[in-house]
Amino acid sequence: MTVVDSTATEAARDPSGGPRLYKGAVSTTSVDVGDRQKTAQRLLRSTADRSYDGELDIDWDAPIVEGAPWIPIHRLTLRGTEHWDKLTDEQKRLLTMYEAVAVLSYGIFAEVALSTNLMRGVLRNPGFVDDHTRYALAEVAEETRHSTMFGRLINKTGLKPYKQPKAVLKFFRFVGFVPMGPAIYAGTLLIEEVLDRLQREGMMDETLQPHFRQLMKIHILEEARHITYAREELVRSIQARGRMSNAAHRVAFALMVNFVQEQIIDPRVYRSVGLSPLRGMIDARRSPQFKETGQFMAGPLLEFLYDAGMIKGPVTTRLYKLSGALPPDLRAKVDADRRR
Repeated sequence: MTVVDSTATEAARDPSGGPRLYKGAVSTTSVDVGDRQKTAQRLLRSTADRSYDGELDIDWDAPIVEGAPWIPIHRLTLRGTEHWDKLTDEQKRLLTMYEAVAVLSYGIFAEVALSTNLMRGVLRNPGFVDDHTRYALAEVAEETRHSTMFGRLINKTGLKPYKQPKAVLKFFRFVGFVPMGPAIYAGTLLIEEVLDRLQREGMMDETLQPHFRQLMKIHILEEARHITYAREELVRSIQARGRMSNAAHRVAFALMVNFVQEQIIDPRVYRSVGLSPLRGMIDARRSPQFKETGQFMAGPLLEFLYDAGMIKGPVTTRLYKLSGALPPDLRAKVDADRRR
């Protein structure tokens, strides 16, 4: 199995994957960023120095390791439910494969959606051939390779991918008509950082399937650049808008938080252990583990968004509380803000 040099070191050195933060710079947010073109130049240099190809950097001819889980057992969505103790070790291992395929299937869908928004940004950019545009195109190329890599690993499992429902596909087509702004960039981060958080944990687990660990290492390293790009664009977008526009984008994104985390694991995975999709989905979402994992995945992102000014106002904060994604310490900050 080919090993990507220094990926784990890079991830440990830059755990958030985010840009430099400067406090108290502007009135709309406590986060400021540097020059857009200089950021793009830095990211382009990183792309040239540290880019990988899943076709070449994963040994697809190597066999699947018998008995190795695909994702950490403690992240399975049924953990903590009444069905958990009834599952055999083999059923739990099997469920890791099905949930991994669900995550990869969603990843392909999400990468295509992100690339669509990146291309929208290219067409809207008055510079058109500047470094900022060149990096956006470089990111589209990386996202395309990621989708190919995800698809190959799904094929390796022998399972069929989970396609999104028609209603979800129609919703994302509608998003294409939403003006580019804070909600779009925050939505990009919601997808990238939630998956990144899970993968940073998984890539360090030597008991997992080597193919999946290698995929996670490649994806984490390249997504760190994408997260930096989206975080800085989010802050610039907030700074460029007025109070009413930013309030509308805050509400739109808070709705996304309630929607996206429900979509990552397709309920059909529960058929692999003898449960109906509806029964499995209801039980999983009632489990304390579901809330714990949601906070684990979204916590660092929501801390950043709080500093960036995306989590405030009565409607927005109520929606976040409904999602259950706010970690306790961040929820305490939000409550304190409302009491002032």
